[in-house]
Amino acid sequence: MHCTAEHGSESMARIALYSHDTMGLGHLRRNQLIAQTLAASSLDASILTIAGVHEAGLFAMPPGVDRLTLPAYRKDQGGGYAPRSLRLGTAALTALRAQVMGAALESFEPDLLIVDNVPRGALEELNPVLERLKARGRTRCVLGLRDILDSPERVRKEWRRRMNISAIRKYYDAVWIYGDQAVYDATREYALPPDIAEKTRFTGYLDPTLRLGRADAELHPSLPERFAEQPFTLCVVGGGQDGRAIGEAFVQAQLPPGERGVLVTGPFLPPEDRRRIAALAAHNPRMSVLGLLTEPMRLIQGACRVIAMGGYNSVMEILSLGKSALVVPRDRPRLEQRIRAERLRHLGLLDLLGSEELDPRSLSRWMHADARAPHASVHPRAQIDLLGLDRVRILAGELLGRATRVPIDPPRPDLRDSGFRHTPRTDYAIAS
Repeated sequence: MHCTAEHGSESMARIALYSHDTMGLGHLRRNQLIAQTLAASSLDASILTIAGVHEAGLFAMPPGVDRLTLPAYRKDQGGGYAPRSLRLGTAALTALRAQVMGAALESFEPDLLIVDNVPRGALEELNPVLERLKARGRTRCVLGLRDILDSPERVRKEWRRRMNISAIRKYYDAVWIYGDQAVYDATREYALPPDIAEKTRFTGYLDPTLRLGRADAELHPSLPERFAEQPFTLCVVGGGQDGRAIGEAFVQAQLPPGERGVLVTGPFLPPEDRRRIAALAAHNPRMSVLGLLTEPMRLIQGACRVIAMGGYNSVMEILSLGKSALVVPRDRPRLEQRIRAERLRHLGLLDLLGSEELDPRSLSRWMHADARAPHASVHPRAQIDLLGLDRVRILAGELLGRATRVPIDPPRPDLRDSGFRHTPRTDYAIAS
């Protein structure tokens, strides 16, 4: 398992990335960003991404990267899985996905496999794949984890039930956590055993501004200009599957004078919710509603401020561009978003509104307060580590036995000694 593959006379490394993609687009977007980074590096790699939603086909890919799209699962609010479209039993779909991946990876023969979030894959679909890769002995395997998975109690319980620690010991050469250890130390919070912690590396957060080089000029060439005439507040709700409450509150909120509102609902907002939100928005000529936007970075860059849920990618997009933000985190089926928002609010990087406090009045108060007195604070880049993509390049090169040209640990502030603390806004909270 620790030897690099030789593909005939080829010297090009082969890298595969897997995301199970059962709820939203977060795993897919993260792997897309990593694939783009590795393709543009000096690693000289051919890259295959494996995605679990057909919407993956809407995302542009750089040269050297291609995609295998699996038949999709869907995930309900309780965390259960079922086929999204195929009229199969869940077990049959799991077997089908495992067979497709197994055949693809047997032919592709990756030198490096990066698995996002789930050590055994969704419903343990990676078990036979990982067994075959281990038996062949060609592939180095990495488990990539977002900064926060869930509350410590839930993660420990879930990882015990799914036997994730034994899977990491058996199959994985390294664990990469795409976060800043000074903000959230997952090795401590989740009580990872010493041998697992020893092969864990905190990369820093993944900086999505790399995508601005491609941005949405490819698919939406006129979109930034469409909203350039007036200042605007942007509201994004991730994939949209549970974005109805925020969307409805936003389109009914009172916008600051002279400003527009733009809501991006995401591709998974149920059709009936989309129709209701569109009908509510129709009462305000300064409100626009967009559906799927494959690349939101230009729109975020142009916004005065952003209201969002607290998913990893949305928060990194906002912070990397230094925008004022109000985060309304999801509380189900995981507490990941709330924990992330609380940690970052503590550092003065965003404002937080609990879902129980969400209504049009609260959003109106926050927008008007920010329009009167935008946050005057240090840019997030001075507060948190956003150098994750640089370190991913370095770490991948180490596993492949190839040098890269990026310093692994550029100097940055130590958050633990910064003394910077946030005084939350109180002028938008609901009156008791």
